Amino acid sequence: MARRRQSVKRPLPEDPKFHSALVTRVINTVMQWGKKSTAQRIVYGALDAIVEKNPQSNPLEILQRAVDNVKPRIETKARRVGGATYQVPLEVPPDRQASLAVRWLVGIADARKGQPMKQALATEILEAFQGQGNAIRKRDEVHRMAQANKAFAHFRW
Repeated sequence: MARRRQSVKRPLPEDPKFHSALVTRVINTVMQWGKKSTAQRIVYGALDAIVEKNPQSNPLEILQRAVDNVKPRIETKARRVGGATYQVPLEVPPDRQASLAVRWLVGIADARKGQPMKQALATEILEAFQGQGNAIRKRDEVHRMAQANKAFAHFRW
């Protein structure tokens, strides 16, 4: 860990189509091997698919609500105390909440086999928006783990 100074958190630029930092974050998470235009095509295709399924709705609001539904409020971190390792529940900072939520949405969509990535991402976003799906299950699993280990909460510092 650096001892001199904290690194400055730079703001994400807005994406060219929707002018949203959240969409930029999703694009950057989807991107592999520096192929940003391919990632943009996938994410914009997923948002277009969301509009096709719900014509009267705003895809940015659906994406925002889906990410908010998936955000974990509490997680466990391994702490070594006296030779033993404990899973200590900690509150998750807001930036990490959003990062984990987007990473889970994209990772679970990528794990869906048999359909194109844009379709899988659109399906996963819509399921998270409705409060179901594998990303919500992942969040609940993290919360359950933290709940089970709350006896070790006094080890946090």
